[in-house]
Amino acid sequence: MTAETVRETSEDYDAIVIGSGMTGGWAAKEFCEKGFRTLMIERGRLVEHRKDYVGEGRPPWEMPFRNRVAKETLDRDYPVQQKCYALSDSSKHFFGNDRDLPYHTPDDAPFAWIRANQLGGKSLLWARQSYRLSDFDFGANAADGHGLDWPIRYKDLAPWYDHVETFAGISGNRDGLEQLPDMQCQPPFEMSSPERAFKQAIEKQYADRNVIIGRTANLTKPTELQMSLGRVLCQARDQCMNGCSFGAYFSTLSATLPAAARTGNLHIAPNSVVHSLIYDAETQRVRGVRVIDNEDLSEREYFGRVVFLCASTLGSTQILLNSTSKQFPNGLANRSGVLGHFLMDHNYNSAAHAKVPGYLDEYYKGRRPTGILVPNFHYKPERYAKDFVRGYQVGGTAYRGGWEGGGWRDGFGTDFKSRINQAGDWGFSTYSMGEMLPRYDNQASLHPTLKDKWGIPQLHIECRWSDNEKRMMDASVVEQKAMLEAAGFEDVTARLRNEEPGLAIHEVGTARMGRDPKESVFNAWNQAHDVPNLFCTDGATFCSTATQNPSLTFMALTARAVDYAAREMKEKRI
Repeated sequence: MTAETVRETSEDYDAIVIGSGMTGGWAAKEFCEKGFRTLMIERGRLVEHRKDYVGEGRPPWEMPFRNRVAKETLDRDYPVQQKCYALSDSSKHFFGNDRDLPYHTPDDAPFAWIRANQLGGKSLLWARQSYRLSDFDFGANAADGHGLDWPIRYKDLAPWYDHVETFAGISGNRDGLEQLPDMQCQPPFEMSSPERAFKQAIEKQYADRNVIIGRTANLTKPTELQMSLGRVLCQARDQCMNGCSFGAYFSTLSATLPAAARTGNLHIAPNSVVHSLIYDAETQRVRGVRVIDNEDLSEREYFGRVVFLCASTLGSTQILLNSTSKQFPNGLANRSGVLGHFLMDHNYNSAAHAKVPGYLDEYYKGRRPTGILVPNFHYKPERYAKDFVRGYQVGGTAYRGGWEGGGWRDGFGTDFKSRINQAGDWGFSTYSMGEMLPRYDNQASLHPTLKDKWGIPQLHIECRWSDNEKRMMDASVVEQKAMLEAAGFEDVTARLRNEEPGLAIHEVGTARMGRDPKESVFNAWNQAHDVPNLFCTDGATFCSTATQNPSLTFMALTARAVDYAAREMKEKRI
C-alpha cells in the first residue's frame, strides 16, 4: 500500500510530521503503527523508491563526464553542495539547488549547509555509520562544565536504541567497549589483512585504544520483517548515495515509509515549504502548519493535534524562529532565549595516509560500505589530553590502487591498458572526527532583510572553530601519524584540513533539551517546555555532539518521543 498524497484538505490530523528524512520517517512510522492518522509535510518533490534512482548502477564510462559534474553546473547550482564528498553526476539530483536555497554567513566564518530537499531527505545520502552515545557522552557537559547537562542518560535511551537498530538493520560486532555501547547488530563486514594487522599492532602498543569494524546501516542478514518491506542483502557496491533498489541500506524510502504506508494511516503533502507554525494563545497549543507551495507559491494550512519538527537542525530552527506571535516575539517556544544558539558540528579537520608494504597476493571482494574505527580514547575527564577537553575518534580504511588511478598517470595504448588492469600497491588512509564544544556565540538567526523565493527570512549562520577544536586537531594529526607508523606502514604523511563547519553534515544543538525551561527549549521527552503539543526530534535538541555519528540517536530519540506523545494524547493531556 502506498501513502496518499494531499494538497488542499480540511482534515484535522492526529499528528503532523514536518520533514521526511531520518527523523521524519521514524516519527511517521511510529505514529502510523500506533493507529494515528498522520500527515508528513515535505518541502521538496516526491521520490519513488527504485524508479527515481536515476544514477544507480551506472558505471562512470556511461556518464557524460565520467561521473563528474560539469564545472558550469557546479558553479551555478551547487557552489556549496559540491563541497560534500557524496555529490557526483549520479547523485546531484538528491542535493538542494543552492540558487534556490540561499542563506547568509559572515565573510570570515563560512558554513556549509548541505541539504537534500525531497521525500527521504538526507536519508538518501547519509554515510550510514551508526553508533550509540554512552553515559560518558550524556554526562560530559555536567562532568567538565562545558554546556548544559543532558536531561537524559544512556539507560533512558537504551531500549529505544534496541528498537530502532532491530528495525533499521545495523551490521557490526559487539566489541565490549564502555565508551561505545554494544548494539543489536547483524553480522559485520570483514576487515582486510592490512586492517587486521593495524588492529593487532595498535591494540598491542596502545593500552587505551581499540580498532573495530565500522558499524553501518547496511543489511548483512535481513530479517523477515525487513524482507517483507522489500529489503534484501547488501551487494557491497558502495554506491548508496545514488539510491539502492535492493533496500539494503536504511533510508526513509526503503524502510520507515513503506512500514508507515502499509498501515493506511499515512498522508504526504509534498512540495510544501513550511513558513511557520500556527499558535493558539488561548489553548497555548500549536494548531497547525502554514505552508507555501514549492512550485506556484500559493499558501495553504494544515491542522493537527500534535506537531513533530523533523526538518533538520537548522530547518527546524528556522521554522521556530519564523513562528512569531505576541506571546513569542522571538520565536515559538523561545521564552528561554536560547533558540538558535549553541550550534555545533563535528570536526573532520585532520587526515593521514600511508603506504602498506606487502600483501600483494591479497585483494578484497566487492566494495565494502564501511571502514575501521578507533573509538574515542579521550572519553572522560581523567582521559582528557593536556591541551584540550573532550576527544575524537579515528576512522580509516585500507585499499589497493585500481584502474581509477589511470586518470592521473601518463600512458597510452595497450601497455597503458595492461598496467591499469592490474591492482596497485596497498594504501591506508585515516581521518579524525572530533567533538565541538557548545558555545553560545555559534548560532543561527533570521536575517533582518534577506528573504528566499518563498518570502521566508534567510538564516544568518555564525559558527567558528574554537581554540579547543584547533588544538584537538593538531593533536590528532600527531596521533594518526604515530599509529600508522606503529603498524609498520611506510611513507606516512599527516595534515590538517582547513574546512568550515557544516561539512560533517552533523550539525546539532540550536534548540537544546534540558530540565530547566529558563535554559532550554525542549524537555527530556523532546517536548517544548512552552508548547506541550510541539516536539522536535532532530539534531536541534542535542546538548553536545559527542564523537559518534548522530543519526542513530536521532532515530532513538524520535521513537521514544512518539511513544511518550502517544501516551499523553491517549490520556488527553495534549
